[in-house]
Amino acid sequence: MTLEKPPVFSTERLATHLMDGGVAVIPTDTVVGLAVAPMQASRIWRLKGRPSDKPLILMGASADALLHHVSVDCHDDAQKLSGQFWPGALTLVLPAQGETQDALNPGGSSLGVRIPACELTRLLLERTGPLATSSANPSGAPAAMTAMSASSYFPDLPQLGPQPWPKHSGQASTVIAWRGQGQWQLLRRGAVIPLELQSPD
Repeated sequence: MTLEKPPVFSTERLATHLMDGGVAVIPTDTVVGLAVAPMQASRIWRLKGRPSDKPLILMGASADALLHHVSVDCHDDAQKLSGQFWPGALTLVLPAQGETQDALNPGGSSLGVRIPACELTRLLLERTGPLATSSANPSGAPAAMTAMSASSYFPDLPQLGPQPWPKHSGQASTVIAWRGQGQWQLLRRGAVIPLELQSPD
């Protein structure tokens, strides 16, 4: 059986699709992702068959665009790390409240945020504003590593063009949570480990 090529949209066309509430497949610097407007985040959980108690990540094109959605208490610490590692494979989990946090992390009190080191996707994010994202795979299945593997999971979803996409690491982002002034906790080890979390052992 030969897989049909998925629909491939330009940045402008995909931005319109997303802002109209559609879901799309995008490249990142880690793995292939799903993206949707934050207020439509529930569509990703339904597509993936994923429980809504597993939060989605808010990706944006700039630190200012992302920090707008989190508590001002963590801004100084977040800006310090974002200046070192963004764009890049570091997800910051920060205290948040409001409709964006409610949409991406129902019942929670935090929001994971990141700027991907993928210029193509950052150009999209500049047009759409921050997007709710997750890896492009059904819950429990391996993460998609190529446009075609994502298409095998989600054949009807449009993908960002042009293709082929830039190479990605295939390694998930590091996830750290803010626990107070100057205090971070490692939640998931990934592509980078900030100096603040390195230990002698």
